[in-house]
Amino acid sequence: MPDDNAQSSAGDTAWAQFRFGVIGHLLAAPPSAGELGAELDRLAAKHWRHPKSGQWALFGRSTIERWYYRAVAEPRNPVETLSRKIRKDSGDHPGLSIELRAALQQQYREHPDWSYQLHADNLAVWAKQHPGAGAMPSYVTVRRYMESTGMIKRRRLGRGHTAGVIAAEKRFEGLEVRSYESEYVNALWHLDFHAGSLKVLLSAGQWDWPQLLGILDDHSRLCCHAQWYLSETTEMLVHGTCQGFEKRGLPRAIMSDNGSAMISAEFTQGLGRLGIVHERTLPYSAYQNGKQEVFWAQVEGRLLAMLSGCQDLTLARMNEATQAWVEMEYNRKVNSETGAKPIDSHVSGKDVGRPCPSSEELLNAFTAQARRIQRRSDGTVSIEGVRFEVPSRYRHLTRIGFRYATWDLSHVYMADERTGQILCRVYPLDKNKNADARRRSKEPVGNGAGPVVEPGGMAPLLSKLLADYAVTGLPPAYLPKNEDTTNRRKETHE
Repeated sequence: MPDDNAQSSAGDTAWAQFRFGVIGHLLAAPPSAGELGAELDRLAAKHWRHPKSGQWALFGRSTIERWYYRAVAEPRNPVETLSRKIRKDSGDHPGLSIELRAALQQQYREHPDWSYQLHADNLAVWAKQHPGAGAMPSYVTVRRYMESTGMIKRRRLGRGHTAGVIAAEKRFEGLEVRSYESEYVNALWHLDFHAGSLKVLLSAGQWDWPQLLGILDDHSRLCCHAQWYLSETTEMLVHGTCQGFEKRGLPRAIMSDNGSAMISAEFTQGLGRLGIVHERTLPYSAYQNGKQEVFWAQVEGRLLAMLSGCQDLTLARMNEATQAWVEMEYNRKVNSETGAKPIDSHVSGKDVGRPCPSSEELLNAFTAQARRIQRRSDGTVSIEGVRFEVPSRYRHLTRIGFRYATWDLSHVYMADERTGQILCRVYPLDKNKNADARRRSKEPVGNGAGPVVEPGGMAPLLSKLLADYAVTGLPPAYLPKNEDTTNRRKETHE
């Protein structure tokens, strides 16, 4: 790896073109015999723009002469010949002995969170304690060696960090991170909440920090929907996501983090019922959703910057401004990475999305399924602390499946646990209505149910048992009691 004395490829090219510009006319019109020295003196007396600093500078005759003879020696490609050459000992780090390198490597393995300066200071003490290890180099040499060999300062992990943070950091250090992009429109959506830097004034006379729900299409970078809420809950997440579906259609997959709303039963089961793959980022690895972070930077740098002068900013006003900014600027502005407007990429790209179902179907999809045990005494079940009446035609069931959203118990449905299909809607128990002593007739459970009638004789099983016993030829296994004798003794006693 080249050291500091070697320039980057861009710097080498600039130097090579500059040198060729100085002596190029000598190659195009070679001077006559005896006139080369005068031409070199004239070039040495001339001021030139330094290719790096841009300042005026002078270059000696011997330097220009060396450039000229190097270009003459390689007429096929003089510019490449005039570029700076990499030193033969580049990457060898001769200033660090083998012993000092081994000590520095061991020191880094034990303390990867130390700064370069701290490593250099401790290595200097170690070098004094081990005189045979060689002379201690400068701090610049130590830092150059550490950077060239990958010994980069890492974040300190230990007390105060959870096991998840430590595992995420080790995973980041051990695995590659690469940019990605879906090939098709609506193949993957990004979804996340962002805490805004502006407060809004509530009707109760209080200030609160709103949360922005943003949904982006990975391929086109189109903002499918953006809306501010006062909290990051599952209800708000479903509310905003459904609007994105109704605007742009159903995507094939959605990527989110592991927030409580994103991993809730209502949201995850709803995506599954709609046939949408839910891809979640690894814990404490926000870089996996980097496109969302870029969007937040534009929200803060442009949208909220233009709203910062509003003294009485309300949530409604902020949402109105956000919709206008998203549709009229962000979606219509050329994306620096894709080189196209998000709205154009979304329209012209190959779309693998699906039509959005009705609003009612969306709300029914984003529900959690749970099992409850029916009380036989009154035919009710308890859901989130509320009693619900089970229709009498299902009174024979002990365990019943239900689908509901915890934030809206006005719509609770019985559902088949095997298929998830909704059977009927159930309503909360109305004790006041039941107090009027009126009772509905029970609905029939099935073909075997009906009014109770008198039994029609001996049961078939008992008749069969009597017949089988008679075939054995054995007498009845009991001693009969003579009822006449009993009656006669009774009459005598009287």
